[in-house]
Amino acid sequence: ALRLAGGRSRCEGRVEMEQAGAWGTVCDDSWDLADANVVCRQLQCGWAMRVHGNATFGRGSGPILRDEVGCKGHEEHLWDCPAVLEHDCSHKEDAGVVCSEHQEWRLSGGQDGCAGRVEVFFRGTWSTVCDSTWYNLEASVLCHTLGCGEPIRQLNFSHTLPGRMLYQCESQQPSLAHCQWTFNKSAPCHQSRAAGVVCNGTGP
Repeated sequence: ALRLAGGRSRCEGRVEMEQAGAWGTVCDDSWDLADANVVCRQLQCGWAMRVHGNATFGRGSGPILRDEVGCKGHEEHLWDCPAVLEHDCSHKEDAGVVCSEHQEWRLSGGQDGCAGRVEVFFRGTWSTVCDSTWYNLEASVLCHTLGCGEPIRQLNFSHTLPGRMLYQCESQQPSLAHCQWTFNKSAPCHQSRAAGVVCNGTGP
C-alpha cells in the first residue's frame, strides 16, 4: 500500500509505503520527478507537479523502506522501481510530492485571508470558482478548511483567471475536494460570476 501524509489533501504529502504490516517512509536521496510521477499515478492523483525532500511535510515514523529510488517514470508501482534497501538516512530526509490533482484554496482581494474571491490551485494554475452552484454549504466547507470559521456573506467577482472550477457539496466535508467538482466544463459556468465569500474568522 502507498499513501501521502501530512499534506492538505490526499494528493500531497510525505510518501509512505506499507511493508510487512508497518508503514514507513522513503529517503530523499536522488528523489526526482520520475519517482514522484509513479507515486502520483499509482494514487490516481495525476502527475507530479513538485518534488520535496528534507521532510517538507513533517518527519514520518517507522522504518525508512527505500533509498536512492530510481524509477524511469513508467512503472506501475513505486516498489517496482530499483532502490537501495540499506540506507544511512534519517526521517529529516523524508521524501514528499505535490501531485496535479491536489487542490488548495485561498481568498484573495479581501481585507485578510478570510474574505475575498475564491481561488483554487489545481493542475499547476490558480482558477476561479463558478457561483452557479456556490451556496452556503460550499462556502461553509471552504471557511472551515481555511480555519476561518463560518460564512457570513457571499460576494461576486469577475472571472479573470484562465481556469474555472465548479463545486457541489451534498453535506459538510473536510474540504471542497471531497465534494463533487468539475474543472473547465463550459456549460454550468456559462453565465456564472466568480464566487466570493466573507467568513467570520480573521485570517493570516
